[in-house]
Amino acid sequence: MAANSSSTVSKPSNSTGGKQAGTGGKQAGPSAEQVVAAFQRMRSEQRSMVSKAAELEMEINEHSLVIETLKDVDPTRKCFRLVGGVLVERTVKEVLPALESNKEQISKIVESLNTQMQSKGRELTEYREKYNIRLVGEGEEGQGKSAASSNGGEGSASKGGAGVLVS
Repeated sequence: MAANSSSTVSKPSNSTGGKQAGTGGKQAGPSAEQVVAAFQRMRSEQRSMVSKAAELEMEINEHSLVIETLKDVDPTRKCFRLVGGVLVERTVKEVLPALESNKEQISKIVESLNTQMQSKGRELTEYREKYNIRLVGEGEEGQGKSAASSNGGEGSASKGGAGVLVS
């Protein structure tokens, strides 16, 4: 994963040096490095949401398996449940409703995470379009810019973040 976190900034393919020099040294927006850092931060937030959602989905599956198993068992039978790292003795009729309640709560959290992931995805897309961010290996034109940036364009940032290439 550490190799994926590196980023490269490329110049726009057209020569607009004269136009940029005429701005009088005023910077219209964040630097390319700031744009890349913000983009990487948003991507890592989205990845952490995805991994958390996957983890919660696994918990829902485990709860479902236990609930299905306990439904066919005598309600007065002893049952052990791990609560806060402590194994507690209960009966099936006490544990089953708690498991179903936990499963419902986890499902609600997963739904909430899914809506957050969708909004984060839209935010990332808008950010990419706003600052013209291209991911390495994305499309034919992205590969041409990548080759141009590796020949000596690394470290040269364009004003306004145009032509930012992120790996």
